[in-house]
Amino acid sequence: MPNQTQNPKNKKYDLEERTAIFGENTIKFVKTLQNNNINKPIISQLIRSATSVGANYCEADGAESKKDFQHKIALCKKEGKETKYWFRMLSVVNPEQKEKCRELWKETHELVLIFSKIINNSKKKK
Repeated sequence: MPNQTQNPKNKKYDLEERTAIFGENTIKFVKTLQNNNINKPIISQLIRSATSVGANYCEADGAESKKDFQHKIALCKKEGKETKYWFRMLSVVNPEQKEKCRELWKETHELVLIFSKIINNSKKKK
């Protein structure tokens, strides 16, 4: 399955790269936070879900069947939704980082919308 779509400016858009950068940015961000008893479990969950978005997308890109592709993209969406939740919790625990959490939450939301569109489009092509 191809991992590139066209954006409005007719430039190639690489979703694999975007999800990898998202994971990297999440890791870089959480490294700036205090390592305390409240942050620690939230950060752990956040890192797992945020990096899983890209990992599952890589698996979807190499899917062996349409059904496998749909399943892996659904996992990307599910992990994205979980990631949004953890960014919300992190912003409550670290109110001074609310804007950065919001920025990363918005990127997560865009990714979830993209995966939703991919799922809907792949179902229409039956």
